[in-house]
Amino acid sequence: MLRKIVDLITSLKLTILCLAAAMVLIFAGTLAQVHLGIHEAQQRYFQSFFVWWPPESRGFQFPILPGGHLIGLVLLVNLIAAHAKRFRCAWRKLGIHLTHAGLIIMLAGGLFTDLFAIESHMRLANGDSKNYSEDPRIVELAVIDTANPDYDQVTAIPEALLRRKRIIEHPSLPFQVVVKNFFQNSRLQMAREAAEGLQPIANQGPGAEIVVQSAPRATGVDEGNTVTAAIEIIPLDHASGAVQPPLGTWLVSDALRAPQTFSCAGRTWRIEMRPARYYKPYTITLQKFTHERYAGTEIPKNFASRIRLIDPERSTNRDVLIYMNHPLRYRGETYYQASFEKDDQASILQVVHNPSFIAPYIACVIVATGLLVQFGYHLVGFSRKRRTALA
Repeated sequence: MLRKIVDLITSLKLTILCLAAAMVLIFAGTLAQVHLGIHEAQQRYFQSFFVWWPPESRGFQFPILPGGHLIGLVLLVNLIAAHAKRFRCAWRKLGIHLTHAGLIIMLAGGLFTDLFAIESHMRLANGDSKNYSEDPRIVELAVIDTANPDYDQVTAIPEALLRRKRIIEHPSLPFQVVVKNFFQNSRLQMAREAAEGLQPIANQGPGAEIVVQSAPRATGVDEGNTVTAAIEIIPLDHASGAVQPPLGTWLVSDALRAPQTFSCAGRTWRIEMRPARYYKPYTITLQKFTHERYAGTEIPKNFASRIRLIDPERSTNRDVLIYMNHPLRYRGETYYQASFEKDDQASILQVVHNPSFIAPYIACVIVATGLLVQFGYHLVGFSRKRRTALA
């Protein structure tokens, strides 16, 4: 039995099957981009272990295709197992061993990048200081406890949880968050301007005057969804675990820029739908943003941000200039000068956290070395045979 399993894992048939599955997945994922958009299709098809159906269901789902992570993982295991099974310690095999090692590092690095890499943005106006970056494609419901005058206690509920789960509880919250409605994309309109028959789905806060209509999912690269939800706040009695009468229903949306407040358990709370945040143990302050253009045109020649990096844990306080092709690398993250807002009002830095960013460089060097060694070994052997034949 063990022998059959080893033969299966190390077989060339498994490699061909994975490559065929990858081709089918690429074809299906490319077609799905028309309706889902590039980012959603990438997450469902290529950054997952399985492609599930039905995709939006909160109930039972079943896999219809292997995802990109599963195919990559099986290919990686297949390559490692096949190489270990056929490994022979000999100088003439050194080039092949190095080439395979480089391919293994490349596959592993790609898998780790998909699993753990995070891309976000940090928007800074002149003089602004921030210790967090924001994800431009993922939102979260922030529930903020303002009782402490020194800091805010934030409980962030991810968009995926709002989409899947109807009742949300957390030990830090003295109430339940009940998701009454959820819209992946929506259009908001004042109730007095809406068509007849449309009514607000909230009864508290500014949402009580707003009508929400579902909208098709944004599919363009530069387009975004307006994520909206109607949530009901139900206080909890922690002593008995019983629920109390609801406080009402609030409309939360990333189109509503201002947070909303309510009182519960003798404390004031704020709720806000906002881009997902990634907090840092340091602070970045934009001192000056520079935007140079080619003479007589509006074409950017160079744009740069001079920032101050303050990290109390490492006693760091220094100025850094970030400009095109000259990023800042600090604490495992890379800051690129990505863009800027109109009239140069703010600088936008792209923040990339990729623990395996060095893997492709190492893999390319090892593969190139392996190929040179292998071809060099055969070239030397051919030259020796040729000299022998001529002699």
